Amino acid sequence: MKAVNLELLLPADIPAGEHILWHGRPEWFSLTRRAFRADFVAAYFGLMTAINFGMAAVAGGLEDAVVSAAKTVAAGCLALGLLMLLAWLSSRTTLYVVTSRRVTMKIGIALPIFFNLPFSSIVSASLAEYSDGTGEIPLALRAEAHIAYLHLWPHARPFRFARPEPSLRCVPDAARVAEVLSRALIAASNDANATVEPAAALAAPPLRYPGNITAAA
Repeated sequence: MKAVNLELLLPADIPAGEHILWHGRPEWFSLTRRAFRADFVAAYFGLMTAINFGMAAVAGGLEDAVVSAAKTVAAGCLALGLLMLLAWLSSRTTLYVVTSRRVTMKIGIALPIFFNLPFSSIVSASLAEYSDGTGEIPLALRAEAHIAYLHLWPHARPFRFARPEPSLRCVPDAARVAEVLSRALIAASNDANATVEPAAALAAPPLRYPGNITAAA
């Protein structure tokens, strides 16, 4: 799959007969937690704070323990701040578009690129919903439409390195977006039907995909 460098994606760029059905971008705070793993970073620094506090208290007393813990907390806050900044920049520079014929992803902070994914290259689309109302829609591609994982990250299904799956990550109202995509896939399918397959788990628990939205190409 080739990346097409474009400055903007406007309705004027859409070929005649093709319609934009939905467009949006990731919700930055959800992206911070799910793509940049801020929850794990926060848990790590929380654990290190407790360990450093205990070790310093045993070795030098309460005052040394407080200083050691404060330094660890400061380092953790800095790390989380950087992750939040990266997630915010990624969200602001990302654009997902679903048309009547394809899914287009504009990604990249320093060098924006576009990936155009015609429905004919999409085998299936899954949905994972989160408690905050956001969700992810990974797209399983045909072998000939392979895109390198590093070219997609963080807009890829986690830990699918051998067969990377482009993903509309942390989009608000993901169920509605999945329905729009499902209807578009069905409409573009020669078979004109969709099947729901058994649940598939994300590589990083406890998040789970309740099912697949599949349309014959």
